Amino acid sequence: MQLANPWWLLLLLPVAGLAWLLWLRSRRPEGFKYAELSSWRKLGPAQAFGPDEAIFALFILGLCLLVMALARPQAGVKTEEVTGRGVDIMLCLDTSGSMRAVDFQPQNRLGAAKETAIQFIQARPRDRLGLVVFGGAAQTVCPLTADKKALLDFMRQVRIDMTGVDGTALGSAVALAADRLRSSKAASKVILLLTDGRNNTGSVSPLTAAKAAAALGIKIYAVGAGSPGGGLIPVQDPVFGTRYARMEQDLDEDTLRALAAETGGSYFRAKDSEGLKRIFERINHMEKSDYQIKAFTHYRDLYFNWLAAGWLLLAAALGLRYAVFRRLP
Repeated sequence: MQLANPWWLLLLLPVAGLAWLLWLRSRRPEGFKYAELSSWRKLGPAQAFGPDEAIFALFILGLCLLVMALARPQAGVKTEEVTGRGVDIMLCLDTSGSMRAVDFQPQNRLGAAKETAIQFIQARPRDRLGLVVFGGAAQTVCPLTADKKALLDFMRQVRIDMTGVDGTALGSAVALAADRLRSSKAASKVILLLTDGRNNTGSVSPLTAAKAAAALGIKIYAVGAGSPGGGLIPVQDPVFGTRYARMEQDLDEDTLRALAAETGGSYFRAKDSEGLKRIFERINHMEKSDYQIKAFTHYRDLYFNWLAAGWLLLAAALGLRYAVFRRLP
């Protein structure tokens, strides 16, 4: 809320002075009407707040409300006019069994990828994003959307072996993400691909999928995840429970570089969770949205409510004084 004519509030000073004078007048003793002190004692203590004080309070409050009405309180509704073109991004996450490796402490590889992707989504409030996951097959979890809450809910539900098929269908994942971006009219179309393995299944080769993406004007930013020496992966032992086995690195960096180069994108290597966050931040700065935002605020006057309340209180004060308690001026 704002005041269109705030200088009218200066009238509250004489209203406060009037209130002070009337209060002093109401406190002035009127003298004794009884000849004997014993008769005066029978009156008991004076009332702290009686009819006169109530009328006085209503009158002063009514004047204050009228002054507020003169100051013209207003409520504003802010709207934004957005012009320009954004970026459409399909996130493509590997959910194969190797993403259980715990070399991205304090989480496994998939947990670190999900946390970093969530931060990436939150950093792009005006762009459309979608989500594809892949293991031995590729699956669309969320198509391109501007509803970030829905996308974040889907992202939090991503889990290991979500597609139900073991393996790494890298080419199928790129092809599916590119198909989701095919009809996009955005200024920039991007696939952000994260994997820790190599293509070993699927009907589409990664390079063929990359050529198709390039023909559609789509760039691929590929991120290879995993520490150089491989990582420990939890294994369920029927006798000893959970134990950790060494998993050798199987990241195909040459293919990932080729995918990125074919589409005019870039390849990055993430060796730990902090490195992964830095990569996503770098990609976030590389793909900027071209938006211009103009803010407008539309105000509506609220003075009528204050004016009506002020006159109502003044009328109530006068009615109580001259009709109910029948006090002469």
